[in-house]
Amino acid sequence: MGEELDRSSFDDNDFAEFVDRMRAETDLLQTWEHGGHFSSSPASMGFELEAWLVDSEARPSAQNEDFLMAVDHELVVPELSAFNVEFNGEPQKLAGSGLSRMQTELQDLWRHAVGAADKIGLRLAMIGILPTVNDTDLCVANMSESNRFKALNNQVFRMRKGRPINLKIEGEDAIDSEHMDVMLEAAATSFQIHLKVPLGQEADYYNASKLVSAPLVAVAANSPYLFGKNLWAETRIPLFEQAVSVGDWDYAERVTFGVRYIEERLSEVFVANRQRYPVLLPQVKDTPIEECSHLRLQNGTIWRWNRPLIGWEDGGTPHYRIEQRVVPAGPTILDSIANSAFYYGLVTYLAEHETKPHERAQFFTTRDNFYECARHGLDASIRWNHQDDQPVDQVILDVYLPMAEEGLQHWDVDPADIRRYLGIIEARCRNKQNGAEWQRAFVTKHEVGMADMLEAYLLRQETALPVHEWPL
Repeated sequence: MGEELDRSSFDDNDFAEFVDRMRAETDLLQTWEHGGHFSSSPASMGFELEAWLVDSEARPSAQNEDFLMAVDHELVVPELSAFNVEFNGEPQKLAGSGLSRMQTELQDLWRHAVGAADKIGLRLAMIGILPTVNDTDLCVANMSESNRFKALNNQVFRMRKGRPINLKIEGEDAIDSEHMDVMLEAAATSFQIHLKVPLGQEADYYNASKLVSAPLVAVAANSPYLFGKNLWAETRIPLFEQAVSVGDWDYAERVTFGVRYIEERLSEVFVANRQRYPVLLPQVKDTPIEECSHLRLQNGTIWRWNRPLIGWEDGGTPHYRIEQRVVPAGPTILDSIANSAFYYGLVTYLAEHETKPHERAQFFTTRDNFYECARHGLDASIRWNHQDDQPVDQVILDVYLPMAEEGLQHWDVDPADIRRYLGIIEARCRNKQNGAEWQRAFVTKHEVGMADMLEAYLLRQETALPVHEWPL
């Protein structure tokens, strides 16, 4: 959910002082880069999983305070809405059986949380967009108690000069609605994949992460419905991009795929944060400049689909992480770890190869491929290797999966883990059944509404079978 604030309103002095401190911290970050002060420790990985609280009628239940009290775990925290929560994982080395350990950790945490939810009459759902959420559920009354969220809502609408957010999405169906708060964001839940990048290769890994976004969202898509409408394979993408839109500030939209590759250093992103994006949450903190508190708070209000993060080792040495945000929650933990393995392997291959990521595809092609895959999932066609109209499922099978396997081998990942997790991605491509396609096929076959489909989804989620094996 990000760091909590001590208040939700600010004045002009707050904005001025915040900007001064952010500028100083950005300058320090660039000094660290040029001076080689970043960590050289091995690559590591982690995750954040956002989930839904659901009642006995498969409807969202705004009871995260009761749930968090029942679960009583420091790695389970609130999210924007009172019917969402977030699960966090401990960092794991990207080597050996790290992927299996990550799966076991999340399974144990999820099992504990399911038991806590059951005691108060709730269920947990891992799904990109809850099919039963209604337009009217997304209102300030269902916002979590947090100064940060209140301030975010206030500042977005200050920039919008009080004008409503107009949500427009077209797929097989279409949505056109107006909202006077940022709660649309709460309808989009994700599985965020973290990678601590190797020293000196930050630009290559970041650019590779953008390149990987298209096949990753195609294979992982799990959000076809919003308010009962059949839209994109991964409707989270246009939904989130519009949910916190700041209006006429087109150059500074807060959810973005970006406008270019970076050229040399990750600090280019943080300089852009300072130069292009008006401050939303000017909470001035009495912290040492080395903690980069203001730079990190600003970065936390810009939701790039590939977002760089700054962290610290136990000894205080800074490091960079990439947060890959295009993957939806669910359908199962096993599917989520398989998506992670595909990402880690493919991004490594592309970043470590002698052909640099930005040389494989122009940025506008990488961006266009991403939106094509978000719209059409495994039925998308992309441009790859200077050829248009390549079926993404076939490119994944023939090109990206062998790359991902070699990338995981680069980190000495357990061969059994490589076969297991990439095998799930392969099987999903061969029968073309990701979460989005299963949801659509179930609704079509049984001619049912969203609640019945979600009930069937949750039953299959409990079996822990990967989605490509789910029966209709």
